[in-house]
Amino acid sequence: MSHALILETKSESESDEQIVEVKTALEALTSEVKAKADNDNKLVARIAELETALARPNIIGKAANDNEPTEERKAFTSFLRHGVEIMPAEERKSLVVSDDTRGGYLAPAEFQTEILKNLVEISPVRQAARVGSTASGSVVLPKRTGTPTASWVGETETRTETQSAYGQVEIPVHEMAAYVDVSVQLLEDAAVNVEAEVASDLAEEFGRLEGVALVSGNGVKKPVGFMAAAGITEVVSGSASTITADSLITMMYDLPAFYRNNGVWMMNGTTVAAVRLLKDTTNQYIWQPSYQAGQPATLLGRPIIEAVDMPDIGAGAFPIAFGDFNRAYRIYDRVAMSMLRDPFTQATTGKVRFHARRRVGADVVMAEALRKLKIATS
Repeated sequence: MSHALILETKSESESDEQIVEVKTALEALTSEVKAKADNDNKLVARIAELETALARPNIIGKAANDNEPTEERKAFTSFLRHGVEIMPAEERKSLVVSDDTRGGYLAPAEFQTEILKNLVEISPVRQAARVGSTASGSVVLPKRTGTPTASWVGETETRTETQSAYGQVEIPVHEMAAYVDVSVQLLEDAAVNVEAEVASDLAEEFGRLEGVALVSGNGVKKPVGFMAAAGITEVVSGSASTITADSLITMMYDLPAFYRNNGVWMMNGTTVAAVRLLKDTTNQYIWQPSYQAGQPATLLGRPIIEAVDMPDIGAGAFPIAFGDFNRAYRIYDRVAMSMLRDPFTQATTGKVRFHARRRVGADVVMAEALRKLKIATS
């Protein structure tokens, strides 16, 4: 091979290597430029987002507000103000239709919670009882009706058979209903909290109706009240017309210690006033006022709940109950409050009528955990 051919071949080989190197460097540079461009585009987009956010009014206040109403609650408020007929389609979708034949719309959870909170304030029985919820027409609870018995035996002596006995308690759910009239002008005023107005009125009426039933209901279309339930032991006051300090002590210690240690007193305001005047044998008031903020006053060391629906003091009456209400009394909410808007019935008076209904059941499940005081000599 001649020198000229060798030099030409070498030159072509070096040229190919240089081309590959240039291509590799160009590709690397292209990737770097592209990556930088992507980062720049992301940065530009982020800056644009921040500029848009800063241009919104009251951005700090909105960002800090965690209590924005849900879509369901916004739709429910619109339903109260305007009715479903003129609501936008997207709002109507947020309303939950009642699953029964009576029509209406189920109230959102926040509205139901507000109603129940006010019910507790008006009907204080809920403060002491055990409250639950159910999706059924009744609640069936197992109850032990008999306990096993044992005996001492010798080493090889025959053992006797024993066993527990069980029954059940069924608590049916009953319905209560009420309606409130709200003026059309009030509904039209955007500055007025319509939900709060309607919730306050409904809670007041439902609380009044429920309070009577939970204390003295007979179980006919209403819950069984703890004062009307069968099997609760009576303790007499020792007087035909009033309460005595001795009867309160007897009543308290007649209850087994297991229940007594969690017991609360239930009475109305008139009875509370009478009890505050009672004194022991050393001429000291048995009522113990609370000296610590937030703590309830106590009677013989146990809290007092003032229930306006408890009977007054009188011959043959039962003005006081005492016991472990948390174990003895159960309340079950169906949690299905529905609202029906009626703009026609009261149209001539410039009002809109709201029909509301809810279902609740209650009954005594452990009568042995309660005692009630009877005004009598024997």
